[in-house]
Parts: sequence; C-alpha cells; structure tokens
Amino acid sequence: MGPSPAADPAGREAARPDAGGLAVAVEAAFHEFFGYPARRLFRAPGRVNLIGEHTDYNEGFVLPMAIDRSVWMAASPAGRPDRTVRLVAVSLGPAEHTFSLDGLQPEPVARWANYVRGVLAILERAGHRLGSLDLAYAGNVPIGAGLSSSAAVEVAVATAVREIYDLELPDLELAQICQQAEHEFAGTQCGLMDQLISVAGQEGHALLIDCRHLTWQPVSIPANAAVVICDTGKRRGLADSAYNERRAQCEEGARRLGVAALRDLDAEAFEARAVELPPLLRKRCRHVVHENDRTLRAAEALGLGQLGVVGQLMNQSHSSLRDLYEVSCEELDLMAALAQSQTCCWGARMTGAGFGGCVVALIERDALSGFVRTVATLYERQTMRMPALYPCYPSPGARPVL
Repeated sequence: MGPSPAADPAGREAARPDAGGLAVAVEAAFHEFFGYPARRLFRAPGRVNLIGEHTDYNEGFVLPMAIDRSVWMAASPAGRPDRTVRLVAVSLGPAEHTFSLDGLQPEPVARWANYVRGVLAILERAGHRLGSLDLAYAGNVPIGAGLSSSAAVEVAVATAVREIYDLELPDLELAQICQQAEHEFAGTQCGLMDQLISVAGQEGHALLIDCRHLTWQPVSIPANAAVVICDTGKRRGLADSAYNERRAQCEEGARRLGVAALRDLDAEAFEARAVELPPLLRKRCRHVVHENDRTLRAAEALGLGQLGVVGQLMNQSHSSLRDLYEVSCEELDLMAALAQSQTCCWGARMTGAGFGGCVVALIERDALSGFVRTVATLYERQTMRMPALYPCYPSPGARPVL
C-alpha cells in the first residue's frame, strides 16, 4: 500500500509529514552537530493497536500494527576512548545531551534522553560492551498520543547499536531490552507489545501477539479497509501513573483469584468467580478477561475479511475501557462516538494507555476522504479543539535504511 495524505486539523487534505524529508533532516542535523556524516541510518515505526488494550501486561493477546510514522536514527561509532555518547533530538528543538556509558542511571532533568540511556544501560548489563557513539534522531510519531513514540525511540537506538556493533541479538531479546529500559529509566511498567510490534511489524498486516508465550502471527488487513488514527489533541497527562496503578490492580485481582495472570481465566470462568473480588478490582479484571476474548475473535474475523464483526468488537472494547477500566476521557469518548456514527465506519475505539491521545477507526477505504473531513469538522465544532486525522498503513518493523 502506498502513502496517502492526512487531514489537517480542520479536516482538509494536507500532506503527511514526509518520511524521506525527515531522514534527510536527521542526516543533515547529524553532520551539523558532529562535523562529519553519519555512518548509518535506521528507522523504527510507531504502532496503533487495533484491539487488545491493557492485556499485554496481563499475559494476554493484542492485535497491533506498525504504522508508517517512525523515528529515524542517524548513528556512528565515535572512537572516543572515554565511552561518551553525544545525543541530539532534532524534533525537540533540537535538544542535546552528552553522557558516559559508565554507571548509567536515569537522568532527572533531561528526561527525554532516558529512553536512549536506558537502552544502552540494559544492553551493557546484558554483556554487550559498547563504545562511544554519536546519535541524532527525529520522528513523526506524535508524542503523547498513544502511538508508542517512546518505544520507537528505544527500538531505533537498539537496532542501530545491534547493527553497528554486529551484536548477536534476536528480535525478541531486542524488544525485551527496550521494554526493560522503559521500566527502569522511564518508570512505566509497560508490557512488551509496543516494542515488539516496532521490531517485528510486517507490511500489510497486523500481528496477533501472545504476550505469555511471546509468539506472534500475521493477520492480513483486507484491501477494502482503511485504518484511520483520530488524534484528539488531548495529551495523556495522567497516563503513566494510572497505567502503573491499573497494572497493580490486575495483579492483585489475579492473586485473589489464584491464577498466575488474568490470561488464565476465560469469560465464563471469570464471571463464575467475579463476586470474590471487591467491586473496583472486579471491574478492572472483567475488562481484561473479556478484552482477551474480543481480541482473539477480532483477529479471526479480520483474517476472514469479516470487518463488521471486527468493528463491533472494537466498539465493545471502547465501552469496556470507558466503563470498566476507566482510562478514557471526554475527548476520546466524543471522537469514538463521532467515528462510530459514520455509515462507512465499521468500528472505533480509543487506543493506547488512555486519558487522551487517539482513537483508531476501521472504515471503508473508498470513503476515506469524506470520513476524515466530516469527523474532524464535527469534533472541532463541539470541542473548539482542532484534531488531526490521518490514515495509517501497516508497515514493516525496524530496519537499517543505509
């Protein structure tokens, strides 16, 4: 599938950020800041999760796809004896940060650099001795929108280091290192979905990921379907703390029910024992158990081209995230309702940790322009906030570009 224009905040057609131009800009910034051309260029995509929200850290099932918005990383081994890393984030101003690979700890001030610091620290801990590096990166994955911009940065730097130092590092292990970096250096106890789809994404497909056995299988996106990201413009100020809280609640619910993880309960078994849980834990666990079931059913239906079934399951997922898991917000609910109200839309739901960010909609490809224009106009009219709606395409995972 080729690229397509996105909608500007008012719903009019506008050019999507140009990936080729972004790559050129990163290489130019590298040359400007470090005084020599980068040896290699790498790309790692963001992701959108079609269904399966807050199930990954419960060892359940998720159905994400890598998208055609990415982080681009220019990198070179620097040959300095002091093992320093010079880092430039082009998209952040640019912002600069220099640090040593020795004794790496989270950075309390330049917190944006912790995604890179963390990956390098975990790689070193795993026995991969690194040398000094010069790195510059930029991306067009919206920050704080629930599209895994942080995982894209982590995977981009890990992919760069793996290639530059010719490390024996399988894709799964690379994703796990990036996940651990986010746990320890960013403080978010995320599951593995974001990092794994950024590594292993396949063009034209979503991936059904089993987060217990760490296996995955591709699920083709039918040619008559389009996936549209509907960015509310509301950023996720409470997401990290609430995310960790929800994870703890799920773990407590599993403990009370005597299972290793909520994955171990199907809907019937859970409902038979739900009364054993306090009301709040019951709500949280009910979402996860039924969401696992919805995800498996959605993957099967998607593979069969039964897009109406997939859409119904997406709508149910949003209601559950809103009412049981309580991670939605007014803006997400409005955007989902507006998308669902369009006759060309099979289904729509919030995607990501919640409290802001994006809705993902599954729509008829032939109706793409009208859907984008109508939903953006209605949302702006009701909120006085300009959204950004853009189609996204199932893209390959992280890889070297040069």
